[in-house]
Amino acid sequence: MSISPNIAKVASLVSETSRAAILTTLLDNRFHTASELAYQAGIKQQTASFHLAKLAELNMVTIESQGRHRYYRLANSEIAQILESLLALSPPVEIKSLRQSTEMKALKSARTCYDHLAGKLGVNLTKSLLNMGYIKEDYKEFIVTENGKQFFSEFQIDIEQLKRKKRKFSLKCIDWSERHYHLGGALGNAILERMLELNWIKRHPTSRAIIITEIGSRELEVVFPSINFEK
Repeated sequence: MSISPNIAKVASLVSETSRAAILTTLLDNRFHTASELAYQAGIKQQTASFHLAKLAELNMVTIESQGRHRYYRLANSEIAQILESLLALSPPVEIKSLRQSTEMKALKSARTCYDHLAGKLGVNLTKSLLNMGYIKEDYKEFIVTENGKQFFSEFQIDIEQLKRKKRKFSLKCIDWSERHYHLGGALGNAILERMLELNWIKRHPTSRAIIITEIGSRELEVVFPSINFEK
């Protein structure tokens, strides 16, 4: 009898359609109520609560209670990376409405992958950093070069401080829509937060799509000139 971790139990949770929809929604790294997740998955709130309890049992989601309300979020970035990799292997969703088409276009253009940038924006940003010699590829991660250290310092991102965090520094994360790597980890998160701070981008109020602002559209082309960013 095998004493290895039971991967089948985890796989069975992720493979169920409603739970998969819930987990995909939680990739925005926000707290959601069961009713919000039920709406996104097209199921009843009671059913969503059942699925969330199953996910919590395997520590895939965390629960935070405030008064009578319970809020759910993905447990960590490692789970988000696994989910994003599974999305890259998954067949495309059948688009059945104009709303779905609009939402999918927005997600493919720019979105968050847990706590860093993904989609066309995230991949193009990574390509730009590579082309300018600020990062280089290694087997499972990106490495910041000496020129990159100077660039990020000028961009007000403290590389040494990020390396002291208890998480991966600069992961190569497979982008499910672009089928290329984008920059994840602590460095990817720092870039996202810095761009939000500068008002180059803003979060979509109801999805994990990212909106490039008019300021961002101009500044991205100045700071990352080797790639043309689409608004």
